[in-house]
Amino acid sequence: MAFVPGALSSIESTLGASSFCGSSRKAWCARKSATVGGTAAVQTQKRGGAISMDLLSMFTRSKQFGPPVVLGDESLMAKKSHGTCIAPVQKDLRYGCDRETADKICCYNRHFAEYAGYFKKTSWLKDVPHDAPTEYYDSVTGKRLFTAPIGRSMEDFANESAVHGWPSFRDAEVDWENVRVLPNGECVSVDGTHLGHNLPDSKGNRYCINLVCVAGNPKQ
Repeated sequence: MAFVPGALSSIESTLGASSFCGSSRKAWCARKSATVGGTAAVQTQKRGGAISMDLLSMFTRSKQFGPPVVLGDESLMAKKSHGTCIAPVQKDLRYGCDRETADKICCYNRHFAEYAGYFKKTSWLKDVPHDAPTEYYDSVTGKRLFTAPIGRSMEDFANESAVHGWPSFRDAEVDWENVRVLPNGECVSVDGTHLGHNLPDSKGNRYCINLVCVAGNPKQ
């Protein structure tokens, strides 16, 4: 199935708010949806507290991302000493993020995410300043991955994240020295940490990122 510009927002509209990064609903259940363009039936479901991202990959696998996106390849996610990561996640993650959940999503996962609205159960929005950008670090390596908000207010950043259910970063907020986007839209670190997915919308690239993956402490 070929990806066409604007298809993702149309798919979100067709499937409703519970698909993709489009809801902060507390309960997710198995959901089968009507075919999109007569080509594919899709399903979103909750499995052990994580949302399947196979749907995301299916609709973004043929997408070609232009600048400033820095593309990576599958070699980044090759097996290492700890899943796809070079080590387990840090022991003392920021914002009260659960380490076990973080380790599974960061290092042993390509298709799942923390549940929508997970960040609301953490201290994230209370801990970060609302009058200056915050730097977000890889939960494994401590390398800086994002700095936000840039070019918008904290209120705008928080509101957009709340609407979609996950922290949602924009192009200017990505540290491209340490972040890569795979051809299917998966966002990863250069060290093999799974981060989330790039889900472009009418405003441009939107990096829908698991908070548990960017809750690290800076590398010393």
